[in-house]
Amino acid sequence: MKKILTLALMMGLSMGCLAQTAQQVLDKTASVIGNKGGASANFTMKSGKYGSASGSIAIKGNKFNARTPQAIVWFNGKTNEVNVSNPNQAQQMSMNPYTFINIYKTGYKSTLKTVGSNYEVHLVAQNQKRSIPEMYITINKQTHVPSQVRMRQGSTWSTITISGF
Repeated sequence: MKKILTLALMMGLSMGCLAQTAQQVLDKTASVIGNKGGASANFTMKSGKYGSASGSIAIKGNKFNARTPQAIVWFNGKTNEVNVSNPNQAQQMSMNPYTFINIYKTGYKSTLKTVGSNYEVHLVAQNQKRSIPEMYITINKQTHVPSQVRMRQGSTWSTITISGF
């Protein structure tokens, strides 16, 4: 009987070690996307607030270059170089679908669930006055590459679909 209980306890402990947290999944995703060579992908954004746009994006760290038929946007990590401004998180997110790579680390509570072959990370801002108070990120479980980011600004939701990473 002791052997069975010991075996059951060992199995339970090993299963707990395999479970990932939302933070760990996002850390892995950030490392995959933020590799030294950078990353590029295609995206489609649909927003009640900003309309729709499709294009391509190249990122390296928190710097990016996004191209759509309407505009080319460069962001050097501090200043938006198309319209000279210091964009808030929501504005950065509308220009760069990978902004979540850094914002999840400060002031967000996160939860994780598995949906088919993906993780779904739900982020809720601890301060609801933030420009992005809530978002959902869909991440492939095998590659840790995100395929969709949904974010709320006020009562408006925006969806960014990412492909070709």
